[in-house]
This record gives sequence, C-alpha cells and structure tokens, in this order.
Amino acid sequence: MNHDKLLNCLIEGLLEKKGQEVLKIDLTKLDYAACDYFVICHGDSVTQVRALADWVEEKTEDLLKIRVAHREGIENARWILLDYGNTVVHVFLKEAREYYKLEDLWGDADIIMIKDEK
Repeated sequence: MNHDKLLNCLIEGLLEKKGQEVLKIDLTKLDYAACDYFVICHGDSVTQVRALADWVEEKTEDLLKIRVAHREGIENARWILLDYGNTVVHVFLKEAREYYKLEDLWGDADIIMIKDEK
C-alpha cells in the first residue's frame, strides 16, 4: 500500500468531518519510532471525536479496502487511536490533546500542519 494514498485518505476524512488542527508527523527519519507517521487532530465533543474516528475507518475501508488493525479509546472518546500499521491516527477531545501534548513529544520529527483547502 502506498503511504501517500493512505495518508491522503486519512487526512481528507478528518477534514471532511471538521477535524481541527490536523497534523501529519513524519517519523521515518527517527530510529526509535514504532511507526512511520502519526496523523493527529481534535474535536470539540466526544460525539465529534467518535464521528471523526468512525468516518476515517469507513472511508479507508470503502476507498482503499484497508481496515484498521487496532483501535482504542472508543468507549470514552477522549483519545481514540486508530492503528493502520505504518500510520497511527490520534483523534483527541480538545482538552485531552492539550493535556497530553503528543506533538510536543515528537518535536524532533517533521511536523506538517494541514490546511483545509475548502
């Protein structure tokens, strides 16, 4: 599977459901990273966080025929993790994102802010 196709599908899905402050973190140059990419965003409510995660799963399965390998956090929807093997999506509730500051932990990686072109 092409990394770019998967990343584009994931990012488009998050933007379609109004994911906020979408970031792509390129971890490929780091020796200690467990995957190649993180995609991070947040929503303003647990309902939106669930909707973002559900839509990304649905979109990648429909368009690319790729199913999520593992997911966590659906129950409380403060931080949902979707594991696609080489790419991991983190969908946060805004308060949880501010608390965990995941992007700060990977400050030595290439971090790209995604702008919604619409």
